[in-house]
Amino acid sequence: MPTMIVIGYRDDLDQALQRRGLDPCYIVQAPASAPDGRRFKRVADIENVHEVLRAVLAAGVDDVAGVLTVHEMGVFGAAYLRQQLNLPGNSDSKSALYFRDKFLQKSALPPHIKRARCRYVSKDTSFLELSRELGDVFVVKPATGAGSLRTNIVRSAQEYARALELFPGQSDVAIVAESFVDAPEVYMDGIWRGGRLQWSSMSSNHISPLSAVQGGILSAHILDRRLHPELFEQADALAGQALESLDAPDCVFHMEAFTQEAGLTFGELAIRLPGALSPQVNKLTFGVDLFDVEISLALGEEPTHPPGNGTPDRFYGYILLRRSGDGTLTQKDFERNFSFDEIEYPSSPDASIGPYGRFGQAIVSDPDELKLQKTIDEIVRFNEVGG
Repeated sequence: MPTMIVIGYRDDLDQALQRRGLDPCYIVQAPASAPDGRRFKRVADIENVHEVLRAVLAAGVDDVAGVLTVHEMGVFGAAYLRQQLNLPGNSDSKSALYFRDKFLQKSALPPHIKRARCRYVSKDTSFLELSRELGDVFVVKPATGAGSLRTNIVRSAQEYARALELFPGQSDVAIVAESFVDAPEVYMDGIWRGGRLQWSSMSSNHISPLSAVQGGILSAHILDRRLHPELFEQADALAGQALESLDAPDCVFHMEAFTQEAGLTFGELAIRLPGALSPQVNKLTFGVDLFDVEISLALGEEPTHPPGNGTPDRFYGYILLRRSGDGTLTQKDFERNFSFDEIEYPSSPDASIGPYGRFGQAIVSDPDELKLQKTIDEIVRFNEVGG
């Protein structure tokens, strides 16, 4: 059975690999591991390509068919491994950096694309200097993103000092500061093939990922193109221009943007699978299996041509459910009050907590996008108040 080297681990991708008859070998960052029966090697730093390559070589895999990553931290490493092991897929590790480093990415975009002002920050950069350049409110975060971890909105010198404390060591390229964009967020998941946008969908976050990291409940739903024609037109144009200008390889991509009266402001662009339950809700809504497309690209195969962007029968959304404050909320409590397409909510209050505070998860749907949005908001409130 051919082996797929996978940087990181996620259950849903593991199941997709099994459906394709592939045997994964995972490279994970300690203390994470893979389930029993799966081959894996642990590394101390998933972004250290020296260590990742040594782990792959030490695994002694002699039938490698491809490499892919489950998150943005492995984008550069995956390209480097393909280069070193002569495997299909994107092997340009230099170009991969423009989809990891937020300063490099925003600097390489065409001038007409609206974006936050962005610059590198070191421990020597003063708050006064940044406030003069970026405004009274700005954002400090890792240059390579890291899914909103160590990301902080800064409004004072004290908050700036606390934000820098999260970054040990001295580096001139580890931290960026960006002007703050105070606007709702949408994101586009799509497929870029042959230098053009082959397929895309757009979703709306109900709160920002940063708010979810800080205690909110992350949820999102697929948008109806008929209700937002101008927004979709702008997003399609923005994605195409950004992917082309950054010389994107054939890929599954995830683009984030802010919605403002003057139009969309570019947030960031990744050449990887979307996170959370976005692949599942896209497949349920449109029949497009982004996991399968990602696997095909990693194998050097032509992905199954996805259906067009026609109007689906139902729109889907997801909620990453949190543990209730007193720990008494149960799955039956949710099911008594709402109808779900899927729901998982552990019976034990000691169950593990995942990214964005995920204790459980749910998928809901409706033929009407606006009703779906209302239902998700009601479920979130139910979770927040414990029933």
